[in-house]
Amino acid sequence: MSKITWDNKSYLLGGERKFLVSGEFHYFRVPKEDWEKRLILLKEAGGNCVATYVPWILHEPVEGDIRFGDIPQRDLEDFLQLCKKLDLLVVCRPGPYQYSELKYDGLPGWLCENYQEILARDIHGNIFRGSSVSYLHPVFLEKVKKWFDVVNPILAKYMVAKEGPVAMVQIDNELMGIHEWYGGFDYNRDTMGFGTESGRYPVFLKNRYSNVESLNLAYGTSYGQFNEVYPLKDGNAKKSNETRRIKDYQDFYFQTISEYIYLLYKWMREAGIDCQIVHNSANPYMNSYFLEAVKLMGKDFLLGSDHYYNLNQDWNQNNPTPQYAINVYYSNEMLRLMGYPPTIFELPGGSLSDWPPITKEDLLCCYMTNMALGMKGSNYYIFTGGPNPEGASHHGDLYDYNASIGALGDIRPTYESQMIFGKFLEENAWLAGSDHMADFHIGLDWEQSRSSHYWNGKRGMGFSNSDAWKFLRKGLMTTAFCASYSCNLSDLSNPIVMEELDKPLVVATSACMSEMIQNNLVEFVKRGGKLILSPVIPQLDENFNPCTILSDYLMAGGSGRFEKTSPVISVGDVHNILMTGSLWVNESRPSEAQGIAFEETSGTEIGWKADFVGGGKVIWLGFQWSHAKHEHSDMLRCLLAKLECDKSMIRCSNPNVWTSIRSNGEKHMLFVMNLLSAKMTANIEVSRKGKDDIRLADIVLNPMEVKYFEIEGEIEL
Repeated sequence: MSKITWDNKSYLLGGERKFLVSGEFHYFRVPKEDWEKRLILLKEAGGNCVATYVPWILHEPVEGDIRFGDIPQRDLEDFLQLCKKLDLLVVCRPGPYQYSELKYDGLPGWLCENYQEILARDIHGNIFRGSSVSYLHPVFLEKVKKWFDVVNPILAKYMVAKEGPVAMVQIDNELMGIHEWYGGFDYNRDTMGFGTESGRYPVFLKNRYSNVESLNLAYGTSYGQFNEVYPLKDGNAKKSNETRRIKDYQDFYFQTISEYIYLLYKWMREAGIDCQIVHNSANPYMNSYFLEAVKLMGKDFLLGSDHYYNLNQDWNQNNPTPQYAINVYYSNEMLRLMGYPPTIFELPGGSLSDWPPITKEDLLCCYMTNMALGMKGSNYYIFTGGPNPEGASHHGDLYDYNASIGALGDIRPTYESQMIFGKFLEENAWLAGSDHMADFHIGLDWEQSRSSHYWNGKRGMGFSNSDAWKFLRKGLMTTAFCASYSCNLSDLSNPIVMEELDKPLVVATSACMSEMIQNNLVEFVKRGGKLILSPVIPQLDENFNPCTILSDYLMAGGSGRFEKTSPVISVGDVHNILMTGSLWVNESRPSEAQGIAFEETSGTEIGWKADFVGGGKVIWLGFQWSHAKHEHSDMLRCLLAKLECDKSMIRCSNPNVWTSIRSNGEKHMLFVMNLLSAKMTANIEVSRKGKDDIRLADIVLNPMEVKYFEIEGEIEL
């Protein structure tokens, strides 16, 4: 069978760029006599892959008694042989965790009940959940190793390199979810080594600070040695040095996750598993939690994400929405910037809850929105279900999940959505190698996206990372979509961004920015780049130390909050803009700068534009907003026009209809999305180089509908 390779553009199967289209199919739930029939249905819907958990709880019901093949629910090898016969690749997920609505999240009950020392603890030492383990606890690792020593050699027999179907093996499942959702970071003393000289946490601090004097200077403390240092509780910081201390523990915690991933990876490789090793981030906002793992693992690891929109009534929406699209957009862009083909290892195929319902219209809209915004691989969770193995689940006798193929084999209306989507991918296979076309770039400072635990904006240090991350999503990104702009994210920590000088770069700033990023932005302007900074000029580095590299180059002082009640804001010729965030003023600005934004009643300058040697141009705007009014779109257009980006590739008459355009250099496809509950109409123009603009008049979109149009000719950027 074809080996899977990949780059950040797509998967390659047999050397050809292709979409990975998978369906979650649990051999331990689907009746064995129905396996082939349902797998054929997956293939007929465009599937070229199938994914399954290998649940530890089922295969080792009693400690030391690991069973495979004794009953149909444990017949993994027959399932893999059938997948090979049907020419379906397989993603195997042997854990240790599976979740999947199994008891103990898929861990054996004997493990959680008899070895409670392995459980994760809060900062006070309390167990916060009976099946949330401390990943690196030595007893847990001992038990996992014994499980892996049996299951991994079985999987190794079926590698694609041995003409088998197993193309990917997943490490664990939605790592950190069992901590994040139920108690926060893990503070298990045995795992983290608090108070011991050779413990993980004291060693981490020693590696970070070299000597305890440097740590004391950073923390404002007087410790005698590293093993005296204990973490502070998230939320207890009142000063910058306390915030840094909490950030250090977060960095340490993420490092332990990368250590755990590498250890499981090593055990898999030692057992002969030579295929691609993967993992699924639980949701878009957790993608950046894996930066340490991505750096450690390199090309031997592929990270994807999970993109649900509705699993129960506690979710913010019942169907795909513009807010969902923003999450999809930045998630796919993050994965691309990490170097991966954006892969959604759990794309909704149904929902655990019968209410709110999952409809075929919503699912198709979800699939097409993910496609329009960069998805290159997917796995329907779940494609089909069946009876829960006896004693393995506490979520009913049937695991149906409202999937397109029901637990009893019935074909549901949602299967039609998967058929339509599969046919679309087959007929437009060239999109696997496509890129998103952009009018401008939005800078991504990774630290902003993972700062909520240590810096939530209420600790007296100015505009926080979490403030900036919210502004990036609800302000810049949302306004760009409503204004019909196309934008890509640019990794500000990567110097290659300095080579992307042809388009403006817009950066949501906080009071902190790393020395590396500040240097990168200075170099970008020196080389002629066009830069928009909003809403503050950073004065600190990522560890809250003074760092004014960018400020010094711009000859602009620090930013202070503008406190006037009921401000009237104007930016360029856009007046009386609704304030939905905060206003900031600069202590100083470049001497040759021109004011472009003001609080009208006081005449206070809240924005300027300056030209720099080498042709670089910088706009600073001291305004943070959450998109709400057409004036916010007009303001963004005004700012970009001042940087000679005065015409977007796409002009849409309806701001409620969002667009995306993808190209492989020869072909171009425009996606038009209505993510609202009412019918929408729009007129759209697309600029073409050397030809008249294409005009698409009176496009009608039903609620939850995505339409697409192939565009002839070269798009004018």
